[in-house]
Amino acid sequence: MSDDDQTPDFADRPEDRSRQRAVPAGRVARLGTFGRLVGGVAGGMVAEGARRLASGEGISARDLILTPGNVQRMTDRLSHLRGAAMKMGQMISLDAGDFLPEELSRILATLRDQANFMPTRQLDQVLRAEWGPDWRKAFRWFNPRPIAAASIGQVHKALTRDGEELAIKVQYPGVAKSIDSDVDNVMTLLKIAGFAPPELEMDKLMAAAKQQLHEEADYQREGAQMAMYRAMLADTPGFVVPRLHEGLTRGSILAMSFEEGVSIEELGSEPPERRDAVFARLIRLVARELFDLGVMQTDPNFANFRYRRETGDIVLLDFGACRPVDPAVASGYRKMLLAGLGGNAEEVEAATIEAGFMMPIVAEKHPERVRRMIDIVINEMRADAPFDFGDRAFIPLLREEGWAIAQDKDTWAFPPIETLFVQRKVSGTALLGARLKAKVNIRRITEEVLSSTAPLGPPAG
Repeated sequence: MSDDDQTPDFADRPEDRSRQRAVPAGRVARLGTFGRLVGGVAGGMVAEGARRLASGEGISARDLILTPGNVQRMTDRLSHLRGAAMKMGQMISLDAGDFLPEELSRILATLRDQANFMPTRQLDQVLRAEWGPDWRKAFRWFNPRPIAAASIGQVHKALTRDGEELAIKVQYPGVAKSIDSDVDNVMTLLKIAGFAPPELEMDKLMAAAKQQLHEEADYQREGAQMAMYRAMLADTPGFVVPRLHEGLTRGSILAMSFEEGVSIEELGSEPPERRDAVFARLIRLVARELFDLGVMQTDPNFANFRYRRETGDIVLLDFGACRPVDPAVASGYRKMLLAGLGGNAEEVEAATIEAGFMMPIVAEKHPERVRRMIDIVINEMRADAPFDFGDRAFIPLLREEGWAIAQDKDTWAFPPIETLFVQRKVSGTALLGARLKAKVNIRRITEEVLSSTAPLGPPAG
């Protein structure tokens, strides 16, 4: 660590080269990485096919694609690209949760845990481009080794000349410009692997993914969203939101106060009373986002939450995926929840169709399966007792009914895009609850928030 009178110099720092990996910044370089991935997967398929034929085994396209070697190739290349390619993998992982094929879940779970970071030379180039050649003079010290590395950027700890400890999020070079092509290339890979049904219209989903990723790549926008959340939750105990440092924030650099905390997953090792109380607070925040605040941070990646053991506070991070809640979506959820709490399966079905979660043709062609799924959900949510997130016994039942319905191509349709964003947060939060094995009385929290809020008005404009 440098003395107060010195400026930080990356050349003086020992490097951990084992985890450094330059990000392909140019379009040609990124396209070449995708090309090598496709070529490697194809070569692996040929080799595996030959082996199976020689041994008299049967052959299926998915078995040929998902060999251990190909799984490793896909994980390695997507983590190397980072940016939208890696972000898409993380989004799909959390969005689909328990409903992904096991092999794809394994690939994407690995992507969530990747922690490669830029070499210091590449990092210095980004900082010079944003802050100028004398950027070091603003700091007493700046640690070139990141404290976190994710899909779109990596985070560094620094101390300003004024003695302010900051977390500096630095975007990988080329990420913003490559979003559209990365999304297209990842979707092509999913189609090749058989994970994206070719009959299903993908244009709306891909357009929404591109729009969100462009928003997440705008760090000045994210800074404004973070400041808004800090103001909204100022009087809500138990949450900490970093303070924006406007003077150092740029389009590709987000500067904020450094907030201590450990991984949210460590909450799972706390005494049950503390664990359940803290997670209940997080559930209540999600409900407030949907029915009260009118804005939601729609990325439930576990890394976006930190935990303070001393106080039980939750530190909220990463506000790039914040978006207004569509009043129609909030109204749809309200109707579904009220009907579910009342145990009225017919009203739940009607509200589900009205909200766009389900097409009418699904209920018409598969009434018994739909009713069984609704009954399962109603029975789980309306009990006036702690819901055990760690008990996933009902998930296979829902998966079995849902998969059977999904085989009917006449029923394929995407829900409204805004609904997908909200559902992503809801399902991702439930996935975190399962990881923590939390037990929370969902019914009481839902009733409390619904009774204390009114339906959201139409969006301003």
